Amino acid sequence: MELKRVVVTGIGAITPIGKTVPEFWDGLRNGVSGAKPITRFDTKNFKTKFACEVDNYVPTDYFSKKDSNKLDLFAQFALISAEEAIADAKIDFDTINKDKAGVIYGSGIGGITTLANDVAEFALGNGTPRFSPYFIPKIISDIVAGHISIKYDLRGPNFAVVSACATSSHSIIESFHYIKLGKADIMVTGGAEAPLNPPAVGGFNSMHALSTRNDDPKTASRPFDVDRDGFVMAEGGGTLVLEEYEHAVKRGAKIYCEIVGVGATADASHITAPHPDGRGASQVMKLALEEGNLKPEDVDYINVHGTSTPLGDISETKAIVSVFGEAAYKLNISSTKSMTGHLLGGAGSVESIATILAMQNNLVPPTINVFNRDPKIDPKLNLTENKAQEREINVAINNTFGFGGHNACLAFKKI
Repeated sequence: MELKRVVVTGIGAITPIGKTVPEFWDGLRNGVSGAKPITRFDTKNFKTKFACEVDNYVPTDYFSKKDSNKLDLFAQFALISAEEAIADAKIDFDTINKDKAGVIYGSGIGGITTLANDVAEFALGNGTPRFSPYFIPKIISDIVAGHISIKYDLRGPNFAVVSACATSSHSIIESFHYIKLGKADIMVTGGAEAPLNPPAVGGFNSMHALSTRNDDPKTASRPFDVDRDGFVMAEGGGTLVLEEYEHAVKRGAKIYCEIVGVGATADASHITAPHPDGRGASQVMKLALEEGNLKPEDVDYINVHGTSTPLGDISETKAIVSVFGEAAYKLNISSTKSMTGHLLGGAGSVESIATILAMQNNLVPPTINVFNRDPKIDPKLNLTENKAQEREINVAINNTFGFGGHNACLAFKKI
């Protein structure tokens, strides 16, 4: 069987530093932080009182009031970014085979805002269940794939992937496989999250996973800094349109890049902490490089998982050095979570878009808020500290890791 080539022909994003792709890129290249006090609920009794919210988001700017009431916030973000990506891809749906156009889309925790609000309303009521008929469709993670397929009449593969913070990267990987194996021509893929609510913030606080730098939110997400104290929660979504190369060329599509290799592994170590030596992270990068027929010295940029947690940043940089050897010191590394915060299940797709934009513009977005670099991190690594750096980027990879020990890696190459 002939394996197909897979390219990216459309991107869309709604993030805390930009509600469209051009705005998002502007925020990235200028090192803008999206962190600020949480407005979505009263944080008075919470250890963490800030996050990276989508700024000035009004649902009725995008949906009718009736439709917005049928959609949890995570689904709204997904549909907004999907619309931008599909418009960017300029697909004429009357000319494609819709049986070979599909959607794989995920969310780490789905409609948790709807779940929390409706259960609280029931608990505080008189015991009479008055749940909305939209309650179940609003909370299930797979509903976004359904919404997108219905809106555009896409009849190919359609399901959700859930792997915590690696969710949207695994969504992209599965979409890549369907096209590579010839089972689809076009896939709409990505992930979205809307976790700024009491159970999500409270739950991560109880794990001591979140930064509590309430006096200075904008500098709270500080990957690789010796004083980092946890990640900053974020909301939003990112969507990519993947397409079989010849299919894209035939219709004259704009091609951003090719996905040449992917990797998926497990740490098999701990439910929330990374393997201390980066075992799974090392293997997942090796797999992506091998499939892409890439040597370590071919890679120009790594958009790392880089959450700003004490253990994770050290583990990932150890893994990079173990895989790339001396070539690790010639490439650029950056964590865009220092600006966007951590979008959980939406992180992989949003950061893949950041990686693609870096390649398009030959500009590495910075890791901001590195004030005092952790001495435990190899000092010879170029972490693109605090300011974007110009360089030619022909090959770049994106790492995403999730609770449960899930690891994903995507390798992108210019055509």
